[in-house]
Amino acid sequence: MAVYAKDIRNVALIGHSGEGKTTLAEAILFNAGATDRLGKVDDGNSTMDFEQEEVARHISISLSVANCTYKGVKINLIDVPGYFDFECEMLEALSVADSAIIVTGATGSMTVGTEKALEYCTEHKIPSLIFVTGIDKENANYQATVDAIKQKYGKAVSIIVPELEGHKMVGYVDVVSCSYCNFNNKGATEIPAALKSAFDSARGSVIEIAAESDDELMMKFFDGEELTDEEVKKGFAAGLLGGTTIPVLAGSGLTNKGVINLMDTIVSSLPSPAIRPAKDAQGNTIAADDKAPTVLRVFKTIADPFVGRLSLFKVIRGTLKNGMTLKNVNSDANEKISTVYFMKGKKQESADCACAGDLAALAKLSATSTGDVLCEGAEVTLAPIELPRPVYSRAVYAAKKGDEDKVFGGLSKLKDEDIAFTVTKDPETGEMLLSGLGETQLDVICKKLKSKFNCEAVLQDPRIPYRETIRKMAEAEGKHKKQSGGAGQYGHCKVRFEPGAADGVFEFVDAVVGGTVPRQFIPSVEKGLRTAIQKGVLAGYPMVNLKCTLFDGSSHPVDSKDIAFQMAAILAYKDGCVKAGPVMLEPIYELRITVPDNYLGDVMGDMNKRRGRIMGTEMVNGKQLVTAEAPLSEILKYATDLRSMTQGRGKYEMSYARYEEVPPASVAKIVEEAKKLHEEE
Repeated sequence: MAVYAKDIRNVALIGHSGEGKTTLAEAILFNAGATDRLGKVDDGNSTMDFEQEEVARHISISLSVANCTYKGVKINLIDVPGYFDFECEMLEALSVADSAIIVTGATGSMTVGTEKALEYCTEHKIPSLIFVTGIDKENANYQATVDAIKQKYGKAVSIIVPELEGHKMVGYVDVVSCSYCNFNNKGATEIPAALKSAFDSARGSVIEIAAESDDELMMKFFDGEELTDEEVKKGFAAGLLGGTTIPVLAGSGLTNKGVINLMDTIVSSLPSPAIRPAKDAQGNTIAADDKAPTVLRVFKTIADPFVGRLSLFKVIRGTLKNGMTLKNVNSDANEKISTVYFMKGKKQESADCACAGDLAALAKLSATSTGDVLCEGAEVTLAPIELPRPVYSRAVYAAKKGDEDKVFGGLSKLKDEDIAFTVTKDPETGEMLLSGLGETQLDVICKKLKSKFNCEAVLQDPRIPYRETIRKMAEAEGKHKKQSGGAGQYGHCKVRFEPGAADGVFEFVDAVVGGTVPRQFIPSVEKGLRTAIQKGVLAGYPMVNLKCTLFDGSSHPVDSKDIAFQMAAILAYKDGCVKAGPVMLEPIYELRITVPDNYLGDVMGDMNKRRGRIMGTEMVNGKQLVTAEAPLSEILKYATDLRSMTQGRGKYEMSYARYEEVPPASVAKIVEEAKKLHEEE
């Protein structure tokens, strides 16, 4: 049966890892009758965490979607991993969610994940509420948790008054609906006298928020008239939509306490796709009209072992029906729609259609990837999903010789599921680099390779693409003479080597006078030198910025040949560059590091230890932006180190800047490592 946009709630569950997002999703699905049992993450039988690695690690790794119906409203839950290595999953989810529930534990403090989730939702104007879970645990402290959040985000307001025994919550009053719930006495409806004063105060705050969101309600409020319960609910929902308030609720997903109250708030206060329509790439609103030409966006791809590739999407507008043909705006290909599915974790429920605003899935789209837009009729473009650039790279090899095709073929298929990682070939070292957001992400990718494609990958520190150059001018001659019966070989050249190639890599100058080197062999000398610079004289790394001037030589009327002059040039190169003050060069990268102010000193001190240079600092959006430069060899694992240094609050981007001379103290070690590598090869 078709569900219209006004009766849909697309909600992303986000927040710190291990706070109970998946457990909360299980409770919501159970309460709505979508499942017949409460699955548990620790038991490996939850609806949302079904991949082998998720079950083994007891954490979410990929986003998952499940739907349920409550009070006539379809709730599409998107359960999002909280671990920082899987940040892209959150960004994919929030690209189609109309609101977010930030889940945090009642620990008395604000976790880093909560902080980052609130920052993102505030910056991108995503209506959000906070659900404080774990209220039935020992030492739970709801009020301290709310106070910690309010200290950072003044817009956060508790819309329940907790009933506490010690620090443990045993009941609450819902301030918006004015209802009372006691977990131990289900029949109690009268607000306890001990909570009345706190309720009146909180109710006043909620009424003010409701009034501020609507001009008519504001006039009524200032005239001293009392707002009806319906007006308070409507005004409060408008405040949530407008971002002027972030409601805070509480309960426990594990023991299913306070979850019904959260579900009531989802239905009454969180926006539908009809209220919060999508926008195209130009910023124009696209109404969630089920009768308009169909437009959908794929926000996630899943490799299902039975169905094949599943493309999860949101219907931006129109109605998607089985049998339709849509054009992929990104790949310019047509896709025939076979069967529409609604997801419930790993289960697919077939349907005839999906209306505007709904989330669904399609199987076996041949030319469609995550982020693509499919249209009926006129093309519509949407702004791309902005993902962080990979910052952590490892060299990837097949564990068994001969498995290279299986490993890299498997990585290509996994790329459909996880667009946050890249596989690229380093043109300098020839290594294949697997890059992502952190160590855990790459480890999970390797585990998936083994479980899904029966092949094993090995990760190693990538080689640094050092280079070599010279600092001064030197002259050398090379003579290649070979007489061993039959045709002989003779080549002789004198070459001047100096820094300063016109293109920064290699420059050859012909300065021969009097034909001492015959014209036909001058290209042979150049060819020999171009071959020689592939390996430097110190550690075998490519030679750059080398200007070579051929100024003299000699020849033999019979024995001089192309190969002889090539060999002579190589001999001259080896002798001349050793005399010309050879030095090692290393790649320098620019880093733009964003950290809270209180971590600035630690980050700057650490960068100095890495032979880095601080180029400047500035305050951007309340955080310090540090611009620095550092050698690549010193920042290979900076993603992990920065996360540890800042408790996950720091982030950075890096880009290649230039090559610089390696300090003399480090050269011997690089040369030794290069020798070992050549011996192994």
